[in-house]
Amino acid sequence: MGCFTFYIFNRKGRCQYYHEWQRLKPVRQGAGSQEEDFKLMFGLFWSMRALATALDPKNPNKQQMGAPQRIGEGCNFYSFKTSSYKLHFLESPTGLKFVLTTDPSVGSMQEQLQHIYAAMFVELVVKNPLYTPGEAFLFEPFSAALNKYMRTLGLLS
Repeated sequence: MGCFTFYIFNRKGRCQYYHEWQRLKPVRQGAGSQEEDFKLMFGLFWSMRALATALDPKNPNKQQMGAPQRIGEGCNFYSFKTSSYKLHFLESPTGLKFVLTTDPSVGSMQEQLQHIYAAMFVELVVKNPLYTPGEAFLFEPFSAALNKYMRTLGLLS
C-alpha cells in the first residue's frame, strides 16, 4: 500500500500545491510535463464530477454535461479506482480541490482528506501570513505535517 501523489487545486484549476511520494511514470519535458500533468488531473476530476452530477438519480433538474457547477451543488464523487491507482477527491467549502492518488487497495480516504484540509491546510497554510489565497505555495511545515500524517496512516514507509 502507498501514496503516490497529492494535489491542491484552486477554483480556477490552478495547482496550488503538489507533493509526490512515488510516480508510476516519470514526468518529462514538453508533452507529459508537470504543467501538462496538472491540466490533465484537473480535467479528469472535473469531468468525473460533471458526470456524477449529470447522472444524479435524485435530481430531476439535472444539469447538462459540462455546465458550470456551483460549489457543493449536485452529486459529487469521492473516488475511483483503476488497475494501477485509486484517486480520492475532496472539495472544500471554498472550492479548493484536494486530490490524492494511492495504491488501488487503499480504502476510502474521505475522513483523511477532511483532516488534511481542516487540521493541516487551514492551520498551517491559510493562517500563514505569507499565504496568498489562490496562489501556489510551498510551506515546509505543511509538507512535513503531510508526510508525518501519511506515515501514521501506514501509507508511507
